[in-house]
Amino acid sequence: MKNFLLHIFTWWNHYTLGTRFALRGFKRVGEDELGNVYYEGGLSSYGLPKRWVIYSGYAEASAIPPGWHGWMHHRTDTPPSKENYAAKEWEKAHRANPTGSPQAYRPPGSLSATGERPRVTGDYDAWTPGN
Repeated sequence: MKNFLLHIFTWWNHYTLGTRFALRGFKRVGEDELGNVYYEGGLSSYGLPKRWVIYSGYAEASAIPPGWHGWMHHRTDTPPSKENYAAKEWEKAHRANPTGSPQAYRPPGSLSATGERPRVTGDYDAWTPGN
């Protein structure tokens, strides 16, 4: 019952009931190593086949591996599941988006960076009330 309610009301968690109906007639093309499932069917307004991904867990667009990303964006017509796809040596493995987490980038001088902010130098003096 919990999964049924999640499919009705949450778009960010796997897929909704509407998505399940929208994918009728689409054929399953493959699955990646992260568990995302890819579908293809129908034609878009540009005359290209519609391509769809159902994420495994939380829906995050950066969680699509490089080979599948190329297929999703019509850079190639052959999905990685139908060919012997091997990542290039310069392609990095997926890393989740760290925004909002302790691993997020915080530039030097940022209020959220660790450590102490450097003292002001040069010809600038910070404003203080009463001066």
